[in-house]
Formats: sequence, structure tokens, C-alpha cells
Amino acid sequence: MGGKSAYDVLNERGFIEQVTDEESIRELLEREIITCYIGFDPTAASLHIGSLVPIMSLMHMQRCGHTPIALVGGGTALIGDPSGKTEMRRIMTRDEINQNADAIKRQLSQYLDFGENGALLLNNADWLSGLNYLEFLRDIGCCFSVNRMLTAESCKMRLEKGLNFIEFNYMLLQSYDFYYLCKEYECVLQMGGNDQWGNIVAGIDLTRRLEEKKTYGMTFPLLTTSQGHKMGKTEKGTVWLDAGLTTPYDYFQYWINTEDPDVVKFLALFTLLPMEEVKEAEKLRDSGLNAAKAVLAFEATKITHGQDAALAAWGAAVNTFGLKPVPSGLFPSSLIPRSNADISTAAIPAVQKTMGDFEGGISAFELFHDVGLCKSRGEARRLITQGGAYVNGMPVVEFDEKIGTDAIDEAGEIHLRKGKKQHIVIQVS
Repeated sequence: MGGKSAYDVLNERGFIEQVTDEESIRELLEREIITCYIGFDPTAASLHIGSLVPIMSLMHMQRCGHTPIALVGGGTALIGDPSGKTEMRRIMTRDEINQNADAIKRQLSQYLDFGENGALLLNNADWLSGLNYLEFLRDIGCCFSVNRMLTAESCKMRLEKGLNFIEFNYMLLQSYDFYYLCKEYECVLQMGGNDQWGNIVAGIDLTRRLEEKKTYGMTFPLLTTSQGHKMGKTEKGTVWLDAGLTTPYDYFQYWINTEDPDVVKFLALFTLLPMEEVKEAEKLRDSGLNAAKAVLAFEATKITHGQDAALAAWGAAVNTFGLKPVPSGLFPSSLIPRSNADISTAAIPAVQKTMGDFEGGISAFELFHDVGLCKSRGEARRLITQGGAYVNGMPVVEFDEKIGTDAIDEAGEIHLRKGKKQHIVIQVS
């Protein structure tokens, strides 16, 4: 295998937190093409930004020639993974899980090539649902020490509030997944967040006992921002990977608002830019650092939503808060626009209203609440009183100021802004 090994790529970009046998895994990924897997929990119809580290790791594995398996946990979701949780998950129906699993399968196709001889999409419901409980206890349960299971971090966290027997079985089922994938697909590496370490090690041990084969584990850091905030959480809620839940414009905005100390780290983790260019960003300050944030936002949006959506989000940012072009000497591998000409503004969230809605005028605080920029009319009043509301770029002075037909521009639109970063276009017909 030529070039950098997958281990070197992942390590250099900051993905690796723990490995079970560093020297052996490094040598394995240098000399062989392997199959690896990561599990994804179908508890929602979309993955969110918190899932991007594992997704990006599978992209790098595939780019280095390996075969990734994206495993949707349609079976294990029936009981819920206690890892990293302080309370039991809500028990979901099979129909809910199956619908979410199908949506996640489609979503992962944006990141991985599932064509011939490409990555594999599997659902553990296909083998877990048919297990005979007595046979499972006899053949699999006997391989696990309860004392050892209780030392796993996922169990220790829950013991304080109570760990029920259903959740206690999760480690057995995830271990069985690794054993099954090793046996049926020659998968030798399980990857996941650092909260999965105990489950991964248990799966390695089970596979050694039943298959007499050496397998490996790798975990990723559980990311927070430099300010200690959880990745993907904003005032507006979770940042989803589904464009129907988080628009490409809002997705772009999340990344462009990255805190200064996180920019280089996030460029390494969440883009495919060469590390030589990423490391150059360590020298940037002020306007240069802002340009790096723009590149991060563009590249991350392009990976998740495609080139056209990234260009549209860029254009929206140009027109709403004057985003500056990125100098040609910075990040030469990026396809980010080097000028602001002819870029679409279609990515700004839009709502539809009629001319009749504005004939008598609408109070500003009601309008800001109505279009969703404020959660309540009280919040809208406070926003306006504090000088944070704008119509067509002009500040709203009085909370009950009437917004009428004279606010509609030549394109038939009214532009609303909350603070510096939240925008909505009202399209009037």
C-alpha cells in the first residue's frame, strides 16, 4: 500500500483516542486491506454533528483502500445503549426503528461509496432478531464475567441511578455483532467513541473465544468545543445532518461560528483538506482565521450537503453579513469561491406570505415570532427593545412598529435579521 497508512492519517488528523494494540494495528493497516466497522444508533430519523467523527473516520478508511461497514443498530436499539447515558432511553417500536434505520442508510450514502466492492450497509436486526434466547445464554452468556462487566464505564455511570437487566445485556449484543461480522465478513477492527471502549474490548474477547481470531479496537475522543460545549448543540437545538431538519445555511453557520481555538482541530477532523494546508492555519490570526472558518464551513457543508448547497450557503453568507472572499494563497485545495460574484442566496431560510398579510401592517414583534426567529412574542419584544432586530438591514426601533407593504423590495422579499447571525427571507406573493 502506497502513501500514508490509514493509521497514520487518522492519528495525524486527531481521530485516535485509544487502541487495543497500537503496534499491531499500525502494522496491520500498513500491510493489509482490512474490513472495519462502526455502529450507528437509529434512535432518530437523522444523525447529527456528534456522529461526524465516526463517519469521517470511515471515509478515511475507505479512501485508504479498506472496506468500511456502517452498521445500523436496528436490533440493539430495541433495548438501548446505556453508554454515556445517565438515564434509560425511551423504548422504541420496531416500526420507528426500521423507519429511522432506512433514513440513516440513505444519509450515510452521502459520505461513503456503497457501490460494487465498496462499503457495506448492514442492520444488526438481521441476525439479532432471530436469536434463540436460551441458546444465546448458553453459548454467549457463559463467556462474560458479571464482575468485569460492572467495571465498564457505561455500567458504572448507570449504577448510581439504576441499571436494568435489558441495558445490562447491551454489551453482550454488541460483542455478538463484532463476532458475527468477523465470522461472516472477516471484519477485524471495531471503531467507535471512547464511551464504547468497554463494549469493544468485550467484543474482541468474545471473538477470540469463539473464532480464535485476533481482532482490534480503536476509539475516538468524545469532542467538546474549547468552551466545554457539546458538539452540535446550539441555542436553536441539535445540528442535524438532514437538510430537512437543519438547513444547509444553518449548517454552514454552525461551522463558521467555530471558536478560534477549535478551527485547526475541526479542519483536520471535519474536512478532507490536506494536513499540510491545515497545519498552515495554525499561523493565521484575525482576518486570516476568519477565512479559515469560512473554508471549514464550506468544506464541511460540501461533504454533508454537496457542492451546490455549499455554494448557496456561501452566497447567503456573503449577502447577509458580508463574508469576504478567501485569498487564493490560503487552502489552495479547497473549491471555495475566490470571488463573491454570481453566488446564489437560495440557502437563507425562507417563509411564504401574501401581499394581503402586509396591507394593514404587522407589528414587528409579532412578525419576528410568526416567522420563527423568536420562540415567543415576549422574546421578540425583548430582542427589539435591546436593538437586536433588523428589517432589510435597518434596526427596528419600537417593538410594535408596523411592517407593511413598503418594506417589500423589488424582488418581492423582506429580509429579517436577529442579532448578527440569524436570517430569514419573507417571500411575498
